Amino acid sequence: MNRTKVAIIGSGNIGTDLMVKVLRLSKILEMGVMVGIDAHSDGLARAARMGVATSHEGIDGLVSHSEFAGIDLIFDATSAGAHRRHDAILQAHGKRVIDLTPAAIGPYTIPPVNGEANLDATNVNMVTCGGQATIPIVAAISQISKVHYGEIVASIASKSAGPGTRANIDEFTETTSAAIETVGGATRGKAIIILNPAEPPLIMRDTVYCLIDETPEEPVRRSIEAMIAKVQDYVPGYRLKQEVQFERIGSNAPLRIPEMASTGRMEFTGLKVSVFLEIEGAAHYLPAFAGNLDIMTSAALRTAEKIAARHYGGVGV
Repeated sequence: MNRTKVAIIGSGNIGTDLMVKVLRLSKILEMGVMVGIDAHSDGLARAARMGVATSHEGIDGLVSHSEFAGIDLIFDATSAGAHRRHDAILQAHGKRVIDLTPAAIGPYTIPPVNGEANLDATNVNMVTCGGQATIPIVAAISQISKVHYGEIVASIASKSAGPGTRANIDEFTETTSAAIETVGGATRGKAIIILNPAEPPLIMRDTVYCLIDETPEEPVRRSIEAMIAKVQDYVPGYRLKQEVQFERIGSNAPLRIPEMASTGRMEFTGLKVSVFLEIEGAAHYLPAFAGNLDIMTSAALRTAEKIAARHYGGVGV
């Protein structure tokens, strides 16, 4: 079987976890080069110990590396600002790019929702960790009833948020909010991220609130449960924290949603659906509380394998 050779730009938490997943889990992908900008980073040291070629000279080091010509897919796990430069260079060399930053140059991609739709794109965007965790739920609810407003709150352990995550908080909220609408199907979306400094660190938890038309509860619950099973196929630690909650909002006490002002419907009556999630990481590189990293890298790995199967002769997943 042909394996598709890949490179990872970014030797921090996300890039290193992704590298370990490629080496341990993938039967389709093969590590080519691990790239960073800190010669002493743990990610580059670990890559060298695992027999992976490395460069500490960033994108320029990758392009000049002897392995570069044979690499088909490149993951970017740096920052939104850096990715814009990286993508321009990589596209000029005809490389396919999987973007794990919130730069959103390519189409938003959530594997169980639209994972088959963007396989021909030369750059696909994995949205954010919060988006990967919550947008499948918004999409599942959208399959049953129109989601007029979707709001997500992603709470992650402060220790699992590296410099790239911290530098991209604004991009996180903007990119996730947009994807709640374009991929999740909500008329309006809003995203909030919380860096929780609790000790010991807490596992990633996400809350999804959706306002929908009055509809029977059971079809909504079944759609959510079916979507959770799809995500668990590649993120086993993804689960409901408690039962799905339903609240009927009557005309005597409507909800006022300022974010809906442009739609002409700021006062909402109907059904409020609340979903509480917990994501435990597989601990391939960081501890299990870093479910935010695990769901991001797992989604990127699944997407890369599908692209490889479609374009480079790998076995489908």
